[in-house]
Amino acid sequence: MNPCDNEGEGVFSFRQEPVIFDLPDADISLYDDFFSTSESKMLFQNLLDKISWQQYDIRMFGRILNQPRLTAYYGDAQKPYAYSGLQLNPNPWNEDLLFIKSRIEAAAKVSFTSVLLNYYRDGKDSMGWHADDEKELGQNPVIGSVSFGETRPFQLRHLKRKEIKRVDIPLTNGSFLLMKGTTQHFWQHQIPKTTRTLGPRINLTFRVIH
Repeated sequence: MNPCDNEGEGVFSFRQEPVIFDLPDADISLYDDFFSTSESKMLFQNLLDKISWQQYDIRMFGRILNQPRLTAYYGDAQKPYAYSGLQLNPNPWNEDLLFIKSRIEAAAKVSFTSVLLNYYRDGKDSMGWHADDEKELGQNPVIGSVSFGETRPFQLRHLKRKEIKRVDIPLTNGSFLLMKGTTQHFWQHQIPKTTRTLGPRINLTFRVIH
């Protein structure tokens, strides 16, 4: 079922002007409330129930560890993705993912080929510092990040200019963050752990696999 079948408010979301972050060596924009509250609630529950969530072992600092979150990978056939010693083959798109993909493509003017989903069950689940700079993402990767559920801080740090303070961007329920240009060459990002009691969050990072 299309999340917008019973309401018209969703059509206005992508017409909002994004917040453009004035950061050196980066091209980052944020659409808050890109998906309506009712859309976000429905999509969160659908993704939680229907996605084939996995907890993989990854290699970090020479050790094999459980990823501190659940993940899944969906996309076009023959578009595998490798990171942290994992080789992921895509599950086929489902209706909800195609709906989200179509909505953000209208704003980003990009045709995404795959999506990596992360399910943060509570504040203990996290994502460490990294850049989305794998070779299959191309020279200047375009990453479309959609969030549903609990707000978590998206932290950025410049790799070379240590005088630039860390940037914290709250990614709220229904938001859409777009990163492109040279961002992945010069900036790393993370979702930190916290001892605060937090509800679950699902994040989808749409990519173009070359």
